[in-house]
Amino acid sequence: MELLIIAGIVILAYLIGSIPTGYIIVKTKTGQDIRNVGSGSTGATNVKRVLGKKWFFTVMLLDALKGALPVIIAQIFFHNVIYPGLSAVLAAVAVLVGHSKSIFLGFKGGKSVASGVGTIIALNWMVGLSVAVIWSIITYISKYVSVGSIIAVALSPVLMWVFNAPIPYIIYCAIGAIYIIYLHRSNISRLIAGNENKVR
Repeated sequence: MELLIIAGIVILAYLIGSIPTGYIIVKTKTGQDIRNVGSGSTGATNVKRVLGKKWFFTVMLLDALKGALPVIIAQIFFHNVIYPGLSAVLAAVAVLVGHSKSIFLGFKGGKSVASGVGTIIALNWMVGLSVAVIWSIITYISKYVSVGSIIAVALSPVLMWVFNAPIPYIIYCAIGAIYIIYLHRSNISRLIAGNENKVR
């Protein structure tokens, strides 16, 4: 029964994570397929190229909420299934995979930064807000969203440790950081080549 509950949580979290908010908004507003624009990502940064700053923040907020919701559900109703906090961590992982490999978009999607921060806020709001602040500062200073994202998520497991979070949360942040940085490999290549797009 416990394994069935865990499987249900993971599937639900994946499906929620798969909701392509950026794709839906751009398609509704312009008729364009966001996957054929800019980087091809469905995330907030690519949405900004089409619809501007207002929709950048809208998609970012919606993706963060999308990340937080399954984790909160797992925490409230299934916190002690198998191991305390494990259901929330598995939900968080499923959200990341869902956002980047959406079943509704042929297993393509975004880079899971906003949804990832949403999962972290749901696990530990102090760490989540710290990650968001670091992202904002680094992005503002460097003018690169990708740099802010990579540094912020890389620091998330350290922040979980500093705030005395449970070990599963620290491990999740470490795995999530590796995955999100991997999704930014094309950005890293462009940064090295000196042709990464800056925030305007």
